[in-house]
Amino acid sequence: MNRVGFFGPFGTFTEQALRTQRDLADQELVPFPTVPDVLDAVSAGAVELGFVPLENSIEGMVNFTQDALAFEHELLIQREVVLDVEHCVVAKPGASLAGIKLLHSIPIATAQCHQYIRANLPDVEIHPVSSTAEAARLVGDSDDSSAAALSPRVAAARYGLEVLAADVADHAGNQTRFVVVAREGVPAPTGHDRTGLVVYQRANEPGSLLSILGEFAARRINLSNLVSRPTKAGGLGDYCFIIYAEGHIADELIADALRDLHAKQGGVKFLGSYPTADDGAHSARQHA
Repeated sequence: MNRVGFFGPFGTFTEQALRTQRDLADQELVPFPTVPDVLDAVSAGAVELGFVPLENSIEGMVNFTQDALAFEHELLIQREVVLDVEHCVVAKPGASLAGIKLLHSIPIATAQCHQYIRANLPDVEIHPVSSTAEAARLVGDSDDSSAAALSPRVAAARYGLEVLAADVADHAGNQTRFVVVAREGVPAPTGHDRTGLVVYQRANEPGSLLSILGEFAARRINLSNLVSRPTKAGGLGDYCFIIYAEGHIADELIADALRDLHAKQGGVKFLGSYPTADDGAHSARQHA
């Protein structure tokens, strides 16, 4: 039995997405308090696999995950899982929304629900915590009926809380993409794959991004995501590009593009080729 580390504690959206994958849910699940802790554990061999959030449909890339994969670890993405996310305001039984004065949650969640909070809880004090489940645990352990958490329904049930308001994200269709990472291994091509790369510029000069994109355009390779991130190694303006392209490293066109990028740019880091959730194989498109 493998050990699968995930962003915990129990009750997070990460755990919920993980449990949609039967082969992973049957393994030994090990919660960690932060995403970097999960990735550190995989790198150190304390767990065989890690399960972490990578991208949200409202807030975009989860930068602390993406940066850790790009700059701090030599890990490979094995698959992705997409989960429909439903944020709820949860509190002690008998509490009322009008009486809430303190709201616990992770900053990413409060950002996704900013307009709702401003309209319905304008005077609330927001207390940032490490996860949505930790927010629910704090409320569950407290005797304060004026405290609430922005959390999943599963966390409310785990910690004996009631849902005061459901589905409070500012935009419909809130989804989060999670990834499974390991120290080694590239899954076989499925025909519905994605390849992640970090591309470093040879020099910060006009046309460098155009040159990179040209390698994909010339081969008619579609890009599903492209973001620029500071390299952490230089000063202001020293950026690299994190790219997710449709296709697999075993595909001739993808492999050829990578060879040319290696030859023409300042360096390329391979983040993995893996099956996408878009074909339904690893999708968890159900409300939390």
